[in-house]
Amino acid sequence: MFRTPLSIFRILAIAEVFSWTLLIAGLIIRAVGGPALAVTIGGGIHGFVFLSYGATALVVALNNRWGLGTAVLAVGSAVVPYATLPVEMWLRRSGRLDGAWRLEETSDPRDRRPVDRLLRWFLRHAGILIALVVVAVVALYVVLLIVGPPGGR
Repeated sequence: MFRTPLSIFRILAIAEVFSWTLLIAGLIIRAVGGPALAVTIGGGIHGFVFLSYGATALVVALNNRWGLGTAVLAVGSAVVPYATLPVEMWLRRSGRLDGAWRLEETSDPRDRRPVDRLLRWFLRHAGILIALVVVAVVALYVVLLIVGPPGGR
């Protein structure tokens, strides 16, 4: 299912679009007199998907050797409603999502950098990488729940 950077990035970009829809629907429901729980549910789902998308974008950015601007654009697109989909389309069309996971060192001198060696190790041990990303996302999610929603209650 996630055999390429393109596949996982596309799934999370689309999931982020759906999570924005849930959040916006929850806000509309609350605005017309419905239960505030709609925002809590939509916002919770959106928050988790938002963090997951950001983590995925960072891993794909490292794997595909995006420049800082491209990486910031990809991660930052999650802040703007529905922007992850056009960014994913642009990344795909421009070839920035092409290729496989970089599991082996090549003759490219960049493959000898510590960050690339570490990335390859984690990609070869995908279970550990997934577990660490999930733990980091859940931990950040819990911290953000404790801090509360943007703008207060």
